[in-house]
Amino acid sequence: MAEESSGSNRKVEVCFSPALFPVYFQDKNCVVVVIDVFRATSAICSAIDNGVKSILPVATVEEATIYKEKGFIVGAERQAEVVEGFDFGNSPITFKSGKYKGEEIVLTTTNGTKAIDLAKEAYKVVIGSFANLDAVCNYIEQEDKDVILFCAGWKDRFNLEDTLFAGAVVEKLVENLRFSNLADSALASLNLYNTAKNDLYGFLNESSHRKRLSRLNLEEDIIYCLTLNQSNNVPILKDGKIVKS
Repeated sequence: MAEESSGSNRKVEVCFSPALFPVYFQDKNCVVVVIDVFRATSAICSAIDNGVKSILPVATVEEATIYKEKGFIVGAERQAEVVEGFDFGNSPITFKSGKYKGEEIVLTTTNGTKAIDLAKEAYKVVIGSFANLDAVCNYIEQEDKDVILFCAGWKDRFNLEDTLFAGAVVEKLVENLRFSNLADSALASLNLYNTAKNDLYGFLNESSHRKRLSRLNLEEDIIYCLTLNQSNNVPILKDGKIVKS
């Protein structure tokens, strides 16, 4: 069990995998930042930025299929590719044209929507990506709760890019003395980010998901996902849907 926070000194932890989430999620009165840099949380930020009204995250393709049969606009991604028969996958570029502006959409992805589902009972569930890094950090400070930075990883495995984003958040939060209670996982993420931050693109060159996306000719997605502070929006989970905070 995680250590109890002392007074107003907020605890900051990083959960490196959905498989570990029950270990960290002992106290539901916390802010959980769900992180899936390549690409679900980046795509969700892009969708909200480009006028999508709300996103209903579902964990399985089977659930997504039910919504599709009811006439909903549904995105589905598995193995980094669009699932056949669905409207889109989890590319942030999908939304840049404003194609789904004003719409309510449904989304399922390999890792990100699973993580959102696991975190749904938290006080607040926040969607984090490099695209909205500063906005997320400001939101966390305003909420003034313990924080779990929840890396969606890849099929319950550790990945680099989500951990780097967690480290970027830790770097910002420690500037505020109220967020100085850092778990070892937060310190590790911070140290990794400090190693990589001057060249995220290069640092991730040999990472598994970066190579997976490159094989699918998704370089434009990679660049988008590693570009900091394109957005001032903070998508949050509210009544089961992701909306602008």
